[in-house]
Amino acid sequence: MIHPAAIVHKDAKLAPDVEVGPFSVIGAHVEVGAGTSIGSHTVIAGRTRIGANNRIFHHVVLGEIPQDKKYAGEPTVLEIGDGNTIREFCTFHTGTVQDAGVTRLGDDNWVMAYVHVAHDTQIGSHTVLANLVALAGHVTIHDHVILGGGTMVHQFCRVGAHAFTAGGSIVLRDVPPFVMASGNSAQPHGINSEGLLRRGFAAEAIAAIRRAYKTLYKSGLGLEDAKKVLRDQAATSPELDILVEFLDGSERSIIR
Repeated sequence: MIHPAAIVHKDAKLAPDVEVGPFSVIGAHVEVGAGTSIGSHTVIAGRTRIGANNRIFHHVVLGEIPQDKKYAGEPTVLEIGDGNTIREFCTFHTGTVQDAGVTRLGDDNWVMAYVHVAHDTQIGSHTVLANLVALAGHVTIHDHVILGGGTMVHQFCRVGAHAFTAGGSIVLRDVPPFVMASGNSAQPHGINSEGLLRRGFAAEAIAAIRRAYKTLYKSGLGLEDAKKVLRDQAATSPELDILVEFLDGSERSIIR
């Protein structure tokens, strides 16, 4: 399953059925799970752990050292879960000791060509990162997020579950769960109702999320007062719990 023109270090740990294309290079500390395929001209370096049934296409670079001047060779990590698709020319770097030391990609993510994932970024599961998405260091992307092509996310920003950004968006503050955003800098433009319908949210739940959006963005309330109202709404609409928790954890404030 390993092409004779590939270079795989003798200490790398690859499941027996892993496929490696020609001219790819796999480093000594790399682990790759069963059912994963790796295209040609791909480099997997550093302390990179890759799960099962991933499709990694050609000319991808995974596990290289972070683009951080403070990095001094510490043994930091890149972790990739199961069932991900990573298309051509993507670059994922390891973490830094200034953070958790780990960059993570969860399960069942669809990562399109030329996506960059910088050091210490944490990506959940079931996300779509379209072509040319660029995530700076220490970014957090929650589950079921869709980032349109060319979206750029500033360091330390978070994008909440089920959020959506239009192509070319520049995210400089946190994007709350369920919210659609676009622009430079990104501004809120309603809720991702179509995505919620596709994921099986009931009409009543979507109505509650829409009401919460109006509380946050249309009521004229300041953020702290809006959060108090949202806590009351969440008492009878538990789908809002992730929104309240996200707002409570925001350090960069949210798009407004």
